[in-house]
Amino acid sequence: MNPFLEKLQLGTRRHFLQQSAAGIGGIALNSLLTGDGIAGTDPLKAKAPHFPGKAKRVIYLHMTGSPPNLDMFDYKPELIKHDDEDCPDEFVKGKEFAFTTGVPKLMGSPRKWKQVGQNGMWMSDAVPHFHGIADDLCMVHSMHSDQFNHAPAELLTYTGSPRSGRPSMGAWVTYGLGSENENLPGFVVLISSGVQPNGGKNSFGSGFLPSVYQGVQCRSKGDPVLYSSDPAGMTRDVRRKSLDALRDLNELQGAQMGDPETLTRISQYELAFRMQTAVPEVMDITKESAKTLEAYGATPGESSLANNCLLARRLAESGVRFIQLFDWGWDFHGTRADTGITDGLTKKCASMDKPVAALIKDLKERGLFEDTLVVWGGEFGRTPFREGRTAKSDVLGRDHYPDCFTMWMAGGGMKGGFEYGESDELGFNVASNGVHVHDLQATILNQLGFDHEKLIYRFQGRDFRLTDVHGHVVKDLLA
Repeated sequence: MNPFLEKLQLGTRRHFLQQSAAGIGGIALNSLLTGDGIAGTDPLKAKAPHFPGKAKRVIYLHMTGSPPNLDMFDYKPELIKHDDEDCPDEFVKGKEFAFTTGVPKLMGSPRKWKQVGQNGMWMSDAVPHFHGIADDLCMVHSMHSDQFNHAPAELLTYTGSPRSGRPSMGAWVTYGLGSENENLPGFVVLISSGVQPNGGKNSFGSGFLPSVYQGVQCRSKGDPVLYSSDPAGMTRDVRRKSLDALRDLNELQGAQMGDPETLTRISQYELAFRMQTAVPEVMDITKESAKTLEAYGATPGESSLANNCLLARRLAESGVRFIQLFDWGWDFHGTRADTGITDGLTKKCASMDKPVAALIKDLKERGLFEDTLVVWGGEFGRTPFREGRTAKSDVLGRDHYPDCFTMWMAGGGMKGGFEYGESDELGFNVASNGVHVHDLQATILNQLGFDHEKLIYRFQGRDFRLTDVHGHVVKDLLA
């Protein structure tokens, strides 16, 4: 329930008469259950979902810019056969693309392909380390979105709306489940390649939920969390006393006003104090063995996706509910050599597929795979034709494409070595079993134990949810 409405309810005579039967004994019991301070002052206290979920946590790997699915996972021999032919009118007439006009040329993948895993899943040579984890992946070839520009598409994926202001998926999960570790945030964000996600902080923000549920951005280089260190000259004892005084003042205001942000303020001050010792410990990958560092390709003291994948495992092991990794550099238009689908894609994948494959194997070895849901993908797909601006270039690139793309999930109760849905023979449209991004959201929440239609928050007179008024759980993906 919205804390404002709860505050109003507590002030009514009817509510008092309904609840007074419990008497003094109930008050005493409540005091024992809630511990010191105001009842319920910790919004991050662990909570039960609607039903037992297969997953306890999520690691979401977002390839910012959107990988070229037709050059990695969705093998199209018919498209290769018609390479460099004019794109049929039926696929482009009346449609709008980000950087392509006129009649583009079809472009088959120049990558080398092979079938891998027990079920013969097709993968290209761009992701050689993924070949070894094919039997763990639940590959969805029929994803589709409503947006073809980066920021709106990313916001739709994470907040359920292409416009700013809604809570992110990680915020919803933390709101629903709380945190398993009182010394760490419930929702942690790690960013590699030096660039914020396309949707900015809205992609991991709390929107209209209390701000305690927003993602806490941590760094693998330098201080793990900015501004968390004590000011010069302040001892830990003095810090504790100042926080106690602030807590007392905030509790007075919270009791009078019932504003959830007051409780958030108390919780965040206390969490920040505890994080000063807990976060440096969990973020210190020098404690890992040389074998583990090599498996991920991680280098202590550096900032990289490899380091962040290893940190994701450490955070999952420490009880963090939602771990979001953003990796910039997947916008393969072909406008430069490093954004081409030959050498550029090879180089980019070399920094990604080894640590991600190592993450899957590491989770399995540590007994975390079954209850950790790993999600990998971008905000949309790439066109089966050449990007308009680079039509005559030696560098091959693809434009944005929301109608059909590939993502995968692993662990957390998903089927392994499984492919779902398909695109048509040229990769333009979903041919069977379409999965909208709202369906993906509903399925992720389901694995955590939530009915996506009941995980709600009342704001400005209506109930909101991550999936808005859409979405269904894709049960065929579930083990």
